Amino acid sequence: MGYTAIIDYGVGNLKSVSNALSYLGQQSRVTGDGAELERAEAIILPGVGAFPDAADKLRQAGLEQPLLRQVGRKPILGICLGMQLLFQQGLEGRPCRGLGLIEGRVEPIPTRFKLPHIGWNSLHLSGPCPLFAGLEEETHVYFVHSFHGVADRPEQVTATTDYGLPVTAAVQNGLVFGTQFHPEKSGEAGLQILKNFGALR
Repeated sequence: MGYTAIIDYGVGNLKSVSNALSYLGQQSRVTGDGAELERAEAIILPGVGAFPDAADKLRQAGLEQPLLRQVGRKPILGICLGMQLLFQQGLEGRPCRGLGLIEGRVEPIPTRFKLPHIGWNSLHLSGPCPLFAGLEEETHVYFVHSFHGVADRPEQVTATTDYGLPVTAAVQNGLVFGTQFHPEKSGEAGLQILKNFGALR
């Protein structure tokens, strides 16, 4: 049976993602081996912490190029900071190059509300996206972040949430997907999203 590779580069919330996939009956492997990304049927890039640290660690682990070689060949999902790394550039601490799979940059959320944004917020779906099959508008999911993706191409934004202004909640470019929220911490809705992602394998 095929498996989903969960990339271990020292900054991810790996166990909760792995546990969620296991609950759904999906095979997964937590790995820092580029060859495992080649063999996997799907890839998840988790992440917590600061953009430049994560980008540096991904490259130092030798995982950037193996990951990029899989683009267009199999579904890839970035979660939280993993989604932010999909963008071309991050502006947290210092300008830092991202993976360049979503056009745009990651900036501080310019909101009057308290940061970090922590808690449950509703999704506003921007258009058809296979991740959200079976979910309704205003579905609530769990966020923890102070920065957000600012996409140059609005069609690459598949969902937003409101935090004093529209904030990018999910993105897609072909088989590359990203969620700013944590599906593995978002109850039944999050499990449905992970189930939908697994069905793309």
